Amino acid sequence: MKNISKSWFLSLVLTISIIVYFSFSLVVEEQEVFAPGDMTHGHHQIEMSCATCHDASSNNKTGPVLQNACMTCHAAELKVSDDSHPKSKFTDPRNASRVKELDARLCITCHTEHKLEITNPMGVTVPEDFCFKCHEEIADDRPSHKGMEFVTCGTSGCHNYHDNRALYEDFLEKHMDDKEHQSTANVKSISIAEDISTLERYPIKQYPFKTLAATDVDAPITVEYDSKVAEDWSITSHAKAGVNCTACHETKLESGEVKWINKPGQESCNTCHTSEVKGFLSGKHGMRLKEGLSPMTPAMALLPMKKSSHSNELSCVSCHSSHKFDVKHAAVESCLNCHNDNHSSAYKKSPHFVAWHNEVNGLAKANTGVSCATCHMPRTETEIGDKLVVLSEHNQNMNLRPNDKMLRSVCMDCHGLGFSIDALADKELIENNFKGLPTVHVESIGLARNRLLKKKTPKEDSP
Repeated sequence: MKNISKSWFLSLVLTISIIVYFSFSLVVEEQEVFAPGDMTHGHHQIEMSCATCHDASSNNKTGPVLQNACMTCHAAELKVSDDSHPKSKFTDPRNASRVKELDARLCITCHTEHKLEITNPMGVTVPEDFCFKCHEEIADDRPSHKGMEFVTCGTSGCHNYHDNRALYEDFLEKHMDDKEHQSTANVKSISIAEDISTLERYPIKQYPFKTLAATDVDAPITVEYDSKVAEDWSITSHAKAGVNCTACHETKLESGEVKWINKPGQESCNTCHTSEVKGFLSGKHGMRLKEGLSPMTPAMALLPMKKSSHSNELSCVSCHSSHKFDVKHAAVESCLNCHNDNHSSAYKKSPHFVAWHNEVNGLAKANTGVSCATCHMPRTETEIGDKLVVLSEHNQNMNLRPNDKMLRSVCMDCHGLGFSIDALADKELIENNFKGLPTVHVESIGLARNRLLKKKTPKEDSP
């Protein structure tokens, strides 16, 4: 009897322990124990926030709820890209038969999570020849496509399912005679300093747009004065714009009390840099913070990262550093402090770095250098108030994958379209950070040229 009682007691303890463990896992960052499989490269950072994609209050976790979750994060990206296959194309009654073959009205039709065994690049989980479903007869209209396999449609330089802005035939025709290299680089200039008065949330009355010196710091007397910190701050764009200590370090509580924050987070940056913070929280560096999780660290990344940086928690000051906010340092050194893949490691031996080094050291004109941020956080026009200002896009996903999204926003500032298409299709060239010329050639411009010539050639009269 004693043995039975002991076994019963141990079974009871074990059962309670399991219940407590799984219940606790639901409210802490261990929800992956319930996941049916690993997440893709794009979402693995937030795999412990199930509610981001799944509505726990809904009985329908596989339909519109998931679609809404997808659009919450990706709608802006699709809008900017002028989506080639918008939902409206598939809600058109004329395409009803195609919807039966491939219901592209829902993101999860082609992008199913937790199934890495069938996941192709870009998180696509349908067979690579899915274009066949709607374009089976393409060779009839385009004889040049005869014999091409449908698995080659997505090759860089040919077709991008969601974004063909740089691959449309008229665009190819317009740029088919571009030189390999532009005579002068045309990287946009950041204009936030000139337009700071247009920022709706900028406290212009409290911090007038005027240059401050190290002796002008307005930190309360309860905060120990640090001459080094004051000196670092005094040479930044913040000091030149009149942004003093309390602008970032103080916050007003609901009670009306003003509280000093020793280490401000993105909430403080958001007061003036709303667009940049929004991009940061939408990208791979900040998406965990957006979902209420702990900050991303390089140790969580799937790409190779330097061990010395593994425990670094990513925030705005991870790249811009406290008080110095050196954008030139953030554009290169901050990236290389963490990233250790072949592409990143080869940067300082590339022609791009030579151009960057020359600009930074006054040996070349402004906006002619190419940093890590030039390509992966490109400068884009953004509406603030009634003005267009040029800001750095802090969401790397906007032009990262597939890489031909970079053609218009980055590559063509310095290179011709044909050269850029070939370079982005050359995996070895990407690995060595574009040190050399492309050894891969994509036929898209040639096909467009031949089609244009046929249009211009008058048909012979029929006998």
